[in-house]
Parts: sequence; C-alpha cells; structure tokens
Amino acid sequence: MAASRSNAVLITGCSTGIGRASALRLARGGWTVYASARRVESIADLADAGCRTLALDVTDEDSMRAAVKTVEDAEGAVGVLVNNAGYSQGGAIEQVPMDAVRRQFETNVFGAIRLAQLALPGMRAQRWGKIVNVGSMGGRVTFPGGGLYHATKYSLEAISDALRFEVRGFGVDAILIEPGLITSDFAQAAVATTAGLGVDGDRTGGVYERFNAKLAALTTGAYEGPMRHLGGGPDVVAKAIERAISRRRAPARVLVTPSARLTVLQRKLLPDRAWDAAMRTQLPQPR
Repeated sequence: MAASRSNAVLITGCSTGIGRASALRLARGGWTVYASARRVESIADLADAGCRTLALDVTDEDSMRAAVKTVEDAEGAVGVLVNNAGYSQGGAIEQVPMDAVRRQFETNVFGAIRLAQLALPGMRAQRWGKIVNVGSMGGRVTFPGGGLYHATKYSLEAISDALRFEVRGFGVDAILIEPGLITSDFAQAAVATTAGLGVDGDRTGGVYERFNAKLAALTTGAYEGPMRHLGGGPDVVAKAIERAISRRRAPARVLVTPSARLTVLQRKLLPDRAWDAAMRTQLPQPR
C-alpha cells in the first residue's frame, strides 16, 4: 500500500477548452496537476501557471504508459484521472470513412478505457482515487449528423456506470461530467470534420451534400447564436469537475449548463416520432 495518498491530477487534452481550463483551475486550487496534450509545446504556458506538463497521445499505448509512469514515479499514484481528450466527427454515417470512425473511438473511448486501466492499480493500492470521464449531453441525446460522436459519448455513459460499481470497494469513484453547449473551438473543429466528406471516391453521389451544409451551419449557429446563452465557457465545466472531485461523496453524473438540462429533459419527454419530427424542422432529410 502506498505510504501516503497521492492527490495528483492527470488531465488529457489540455491544449484548448475544457482541459486547459480544468488544469488552470485545479492548479490554482492547490492540486498537483499534470496537464497533457499530444504536442507538449502547445501547453508550455501551463507550466507558468503551476502545472507539470506531459506529452500524451491517447491513441498511443506507449505514450499512455509513459505518462502514467511519470506521474506514479513522482507522486506514487495518479490520484485523479480526468479523461477529457475528445472531438466530434460530423457527417452522415454512410459517408464517414472507417479510418475516421476508428480515430473517433480511439480518441473518445478507447483512450479513456486504457488510461483508467493503467491508473487503477495505483489508485487501488492507496485505496483512493477519482476517474472523471468528460462525456456530454450528447451521451443522452442524439442529433442527426453526429451519430458517431454520440456513439462515443453513449459509450462513456455505459463505461462510467459499470466502472462506478466495480471500483467503489477500492475507495475509487467514477464520475461522469455531461456538458451542454460550451463556447470554445469545439464547434469549429466539429464542422471541419465534415469538410472533406463527399469527395475522393465517395460513392453516395452527393445525396448528403445539402444535409451536411445545413448541419455545419446549424452547428456553428448553436454555438454562436442565441442558444449560447444557455451554455457556458470551459471554466463552467472545470468548476464542476473541481466540485465533483472535492466532494466526500462523489456524484455519479453531473449535467453542466442549462442547455444540457433542458435538452435532456426535452428528449426524455418526447416520443421518438416526435423527436424525429422536431429534427426535420431543423435539418433537410436526405432523399
């Protein structure tokens, strides 16, 4: 058993958005923060804010092992793992190449699973730890054109629910954070993933062209239009993470922002046919 409890926090995907905001907030709060990103030079400034910085690619086994080992060698264990790295692959499911599908799951799901596997032995040894999976309201609601992204976030729901039971007896908590609209570069990145669809040998004959164009416009509008007032900035999520890991009795899941709470409630109340009809008022149905 570890001689003393490590509270060290390892956060993935800290180059922008929620990861960066979480690293800064937790470092200010006195936590020992290991901020990570694929390109460590992109987070060099976080060292000035009191964070340790690491190169960590959640799609690479050696990179994940090395990052966890670095924290364990210095601190004894990863006390808190924040699985934040992720992005949204947009586009109709028929059009998205399988290598892009695999990248989406490698980044959003498989990396989170593997890092939990790597960090858990140290957490169990010290009889304390927190695994925070940054999911989305998109793990409770599915919008057309985002099926693959939603599939990864639904996966995190299942993984977090199972993990919560499996590790509680070791003093470890699994916490799922479910943000709604967050004003960051997430929307622009999501739109960019649809830009190349329908070219280079695509066999769908352009039937999704109008759908994808409207999808890109709606995505941008949701994050930049009036709906943004129901969302929040990355620090809103960082604050929710800080609260969750600081509580003696950790929450199972935390919906963050009014947009998340409202959208999840709407989906819960609407039958499937009514939800599909509502979607048709927003997006042209491919024909």
